[in-house]
Amino acid sequence: MNTATPELVHQALFYDSDQAFPAALTGFCLDGLAAGDKILAVTTETNLALLAGELGPAAADVEFVPARSWYDAPGRTLAAYNRYVDAHRPFHPRVRIIGEPIWAGRDPVAEAEWTRYESVINAAFAGSPVWVVCPYDERVLPERITADARRTHPSLVTGTGTHHSPAYTDPAAFTCAIDHQPLPEPAGTVMEIHFDVHLHRMRRRLSAHAIELGLGAEEVNRLVLVVNEVVTNAVHHGGGHGRILLWADEDTVVCDVTDPGRMDIPYPGYLPPDPTAGHGHGLWIVRQLCELLEIRTGEDGTQLRLHLARA
Repeated sequence: MNTATPELVHQALFYDSDQAFPAALTGFCLDGLAAGDKILAVTTETNLALLAGELGPAAADVEFVPARSWYDAPGRTLAAYNRYVDAHRPFHPRVRIIGEPIWAGRDPVAEAEWTRYESVINAAFAGSPVWVVCPYDERVLPERITADARRTHPSLVTGTGTHHSPAYTDPAAFTCAIDHQPLPEPAGTVMEIHFDVHLHRMRRRLSAHAIELGLGAEEVNRLVLVVNEVVTNAVHHGGGHGRILLWADEDTVVCDVTDPGRMDIPYPGYLPPDPTAGHGHGLWIVRQLCELLEIRTGEDGTQLRLHLARA
């Protein structure tokens, strides 16, 4: 795996054995170290041990992180990679990342949003001196996951070498296709709040409903914070009014915020906002605090669905 141009390379690596993983990535790491690149490996603990064993003494110059501590929420994971690249790119020709998302145990909603995350990487790091290899274990992953990997990665690494992915889809088109799929109807007991410019009323009612659902104080505060960010945006840019639906199960609190406006910004909340700007931070903050954020927008208005894990 070679490239001479210090700009984004984003590859999917398909492997089918314990031996295939380090065989494909040892050279990637050694070549990077020889070039003075910074290298971060985020994958399973088994794969970290296999790769470190093949690297030998050179492993001391590679940063190893277990995937379970990194891949907790798409927005937070992308932000963590952004911080890592920003911290190291001034001191190295390129930042090389081995990043293997966790797919096991994801429900269809989470699966779709983690697939979106893989696509958004192409926009988030466009033009950056970053080389990302995303491993996919063909022994355990369903075909739909590997098929999506071919759509979200411009190039593929297999046992026969590196190839352009014929199925690769521009991230704007890919995310648009996801966003045309309607969100499922709420389940269980649903509480409804209508809001307008009087946000203090919305916050008071939302807090009361959250307590009725059995949320603790910390959960209520986080919920009110993220919903207030979304509703403030809706009031200022989405017609000044809308509706909140709130429901929960034993693991997750879910909140829908709908308004009559249309959201036309690309990759909302995924790309880091300009720290000097006085606006544009709301959805970025929401993605840092929520486990998942789904957005649907069109002529009939905008729907944002926030998922927050219960403590």
